[in-house]
This record gives sequence, C-alpha cells and structure tokens, in this order.
Amino acid sequence: MSRLQAIDPATAEGKTKALFDGVQKKLGVVPNLLRTLGASPAALEAYLAFSQALGGAGLDSRTRESIALTVAGENACDYCASAHTAIGGSLGIGAAELADNLRGRSGDAKLAAALDFAAAVTRKRGLVGDDDLAALRQAGYDDAAAVEIVTTVALNLLTNYVNHVAQTDIDFPKVTADAAETAA
Repeated sequence: MSRLQAIDPATAEGKTKALFDGVQKKLGVVPNLLRTLGASPAALEAYLAFSQALGGAGLDSRTRESIALTVAGENACDYCASAHTAIGGSLGIGAAELADNLRGRSGDAKLAAALDFAAAVTRKRGLVGDDDLAALRQAGYDDAAAVEIVTTVALNLLTNYVNHVAQTDIDFPKVTADAAETAA
C-alpha cells in the first residue's frame, strides 16, 4: 500500500482536478503515479509540462521509453519498470528488447549507446567523463541529443524517487526492476 495518499480523480478539486481531467482525456485513465503527484498541484503540473516538452524534442518516443526503462533498472523502480514496459509495448517495442532496455542494453547499436550514456548519467549523478560523451557522439548523437538524454534521465529520476518514497501501488502489469541488477 502506498505510503503517500494518491488523490482520487473523482474527489479532486481545483488545479488538480483540471490536470487530472486533461490526463483522463489524453490517456483514458489517471495512473497512480499521477494520482500521487496530484497531492501537489504544482508538482503534477511541473511533471506534465516537463513530459510534454520532451515529447516535442528530437528523441523519438521509443528512445525516450527505452531510456526510461534503463533509468528504472538503474534505480530498481518497479513502478516505472512496469509503466514503461507497458508503454513501450504499446509503441511496438518487442518484449525481449524491453527486457534488454531495463538492463541498459539494446540490439540496436545506436540506441545501446544512448542507453549506456543514460545509465552513466544515472550512476555517476551526471558526472560523466569525456569518454562517455565521446562514445555517445561516435554513435551519431549530437549535443542536443546529449542534453535531451540528460533531461529524459532527470524526468525519470523524478518519477523513480516519487515512487520510492510513496511506494506507489503499481497499476500496470508488474515488471520487477530488481532483475536488472543481476543481469548487468
């Protein structure tokens, strides 16, 4: 059971209700993570705006979902592993690739470089080396992509940490992120 109270969309008021209504219209559901963030309308609004802004960036949605899985694996966040596995699957990413992404791997060399960089940013708390950036650039990513990978990591750190603090109830088919630790 969640340690922080998730806000029920049926009883939400004010700014939280308006934000939940937008999420419901877009997704058809208000996931438990967003219900938890709804305790602070400012936090919920910030998350939604950040997420929407990255949706218009140069990295495509499949790459962002793969990065989200890598970060979830690095942080052993079962909620995010579950959510992003479901979302990635809905984007057509195969089950084996999703499992690999959770472990920071990919069958695609260019994506693997992005995931390596995302894992390094997460593990090293942003203090990556010149070699980390060189490997990313060698794979064909430019500085804009490097910044977008870092911001995608940051957005997912936010959700990982909220889920760890809250122990958010998982409302997606459950995927255990701990498996990523033993496979790395």
